[in-house]
Amino acid sequence: TEYVAQYAVPFDPGPFAGPERDDWSTIARELLGAQTRFVTGQRWTHRIIEQGTGVPLLLLHGVGGHAEVWSRNMSSLAHRGFRVIAVDVLYHGLSSKEPYDDHLRYEYQVDAVVDLLDALGIERAHVEGESMGATIAFHLGMRYTDRVGKVVLNTGFGHVALEREDFVGPSKDYSELAHLSEQVLLDPSPEAMRARLEWVVADPASITQEMIDLRLRLYADPGVNDAMRLIFRIGGNWDWDLPYTEADCASYGPETLVLWTDQNPGQGPDLGDYVASLLPQGSFYCIPGAAHWPQWERPEEHDQVVGAFMQG
Repeated sequence: TEYVAQYAVPFDPGPFAGPERDDWSTIARELLGAQTRFVTGQRWTHRIIEQGTGVPLLLLHGVGGHAEVWSRNMSSLAHRGFRVIAVDVLYHGLSSKEPYDDHLRYEYQVDAVVDLLDALGIERAHVEGESMGATIAFHLGMRYTDRVGKVVLNTGFGHVALEREDFVGPSKDYSELAHLSEQVLLDPSPEAMRARLEWVVADPASITQEMIDLRLRLYADPGVNDAMRLIFRIGGNWDWDLPYTEADCASYGPETLVLWTDQNPGQGPDLGDYVASLLPQGSFYCIPGAAHWPQWERPEEHDQVVGAFMQG
């Protein structure tokens, strides 16, 4: 049964024609027409994939990821009128790795986004963040409201201490993700990487061998592997400081779409729906048939929803 918003204003992007494509080609072919390059800012170096010449739209991936997780969306969003910029966020991929401070991790990551915007000469950009990227996007909207247009929080949100705990949790949880992430860093085998990536999708078959090979190649780099061990707190715990309260959400400036899925592991759609209701300009949309990577699993519906929200 498709989830229906209970708390927030539901977002209506219009009917989705569907069905989703099932014949996606290689990442390299999907990124034809895009440019991959390094951008040097005042403090950090950023690797980006860029396509289009319209309104800037910055895409921030999840923890342990890299810009290619948006490869199925770049061309479509560019044709919808956006200058699409997918970035290896700070500490990830081939972007800068220093300085690292666990307590200032998100503060640095947010500052790095602004460093990138400055280097590109972009005064204001729309932002979509997925999972960890959504946390960065939320913090960005809190600290740099004047640099942000609209925000999409994709299967994640900021470090907000919620007053409610009675949300429906799916069978997968973050302790499983922590174990899989540790395994793939300490023993980066194809089997371990497949198990780690299958955690983020509803249908394991949607994880391609190419994506496994790409991430294995990144994690084989000693600098990347060392950074990921810090990010995943190998040997530590996954508890985070929660700097914001529900009351703080009332001051969140950007118009925001909380984009969730009906099979998101760890946090079901009712939690995303509730978070959207806390934001002054928040709305909610749930993509069916996807888990933690709707931009990869349901790219066409994702692009229609995001495009309609950003241009509405």
